[in-house]
Amino acid sequence: MNLSRRSLITTATASVFWPYAAFARTARQITWDDLIPPGVPYSEIIGPGQVDEVNDTWLPVFDENAVKLNDALDGAYIKMPGYILPWDMTSEGVTSFILVPYVGACIHVPPPPANQLVFVTTEKPWASTDLWEAVWVTGEIRHEMQSTEVAEIGYNMTADKMEVFEWDENG
Repeated sequence: MNLSRRSLITTATASVFWPYAAFARTARQITWDDLIPPGVPYSEIIGPGQVDEVNDTWLPVFDENAVKLNDALDGAYIKMPGYILPWDMTSEGVTSFILVPYVGACIHVPPPPANQLVFVTTEKPWASTDLWEAVWVTGEIRHEMQSTEVAEIGYNMTADKMEVFEWDENG
C-alpha cells in the first residue's frame, strides 16, 4: 500500500484526536433538589427565622442540614439551570457569579441555604446584558464551602458551557 505524505499526516493526526472525541463527557442534567443529600427533605434545611422590621426582611435560621452537600455530585460533570448573581465582570461580560435557584435570590430577599448556591467561574465571559434570564450552566461541580458577604455557598463549579435556559418537556 502506498500512502502519500499528506494521507499519512492526516491519518496520524486523526488517530491522536479520535480518542478525545470518543470519550467526550456527557453532562448529567440535575435540578436544585439534587444538591441536597438524599434523605434530607427541603423543608428540613430552613429553620424558622426572624423578621428584621427595620429593614423589612426575613432573616432565616438555617439548621445543620443547610450545609449538608450531596457527596455523589463532588467532581461530577453536570448541567443545571439557574439565575446569575454577578460577582466579577469585565467589559466582555460576567466571569464569575453565584448561580441561584430563583430570580432575586441574595439581592432583595434572604439568601438560600449553602446547599442551594453554586459559585461559578468561567473562562469565556457570559456576555448577556439580561441578567434576569435563566441560564443552563455545564461544567464540573465540587464541594467547597465558602463564606461571602452575600451568603454561605456550598458548591463551586467551573463552567465550560453556558446558554440561555429553554424549557424542554422531554428532559
